[in-house]
Amino acid sequence: MTDGTLTQAELFDVFSNARRRQTVQYLKRHHGACDLAPLVEQVAAWENDTTTDDVTRAQRRRVYISLYQTHLPMLEDHGIVDWDPDAHRIELLPNEETFEPYLDRDLENQRPWHWYYASVSVVGAAVAVLAGLSVGTLTPGLLPFVALGLCVLVLVLAITHRASSRSKFSLPFATRRF
Repeated sequence: MTDGTLTQAELFDVFSNARRRQTVQYLKRHHGACDLAPLVEQVAAWENDTTTDDVTRAQRRRVYISLYQTHLPMLEDHGIVDWDPDAHRIELLPNEETFEPYLDRDLENQRPWHWYYASVSVVGAAVAVLAGLSVGTLTPGLLPFVALGLCVLVLVLAITHRASSRSKFSLPFATRRF
């Protein structure tokens, strides 16, 4: 066990694995302590993009084995949790401000930004093709305006994406994954 001071390299190493990050996030949401079984179910649900009720036995088993044998002992060795393998009980140690910047902020409310960018690209490409083919009121002379509009739209989307990921900034179109 460490003396409670972790180097940045150690923190990057510990939190380089999603299961370890998810374990600490889960513990934070459950007042710093939990039993292994509900943790396993939730981590398996996050990994498989499903609910805890729909997690299969095989999915649960894979997560259980890796948490039990690898991830929880590593978190304990680095002084992040107190792990009792006999009682299957995990407690978050009171040094979370040290590692908070290394955690995923919100596992359940992540926005699908890739879909937003892809949608803007597809719509822009479709309008550009229609303008190039002079379909309806769209003419080739509108192509520079279409390109400019797309650039502005992507810029606004990128600024919104950055602002929402930097702070507790929330958007009116927040999505929730179940």
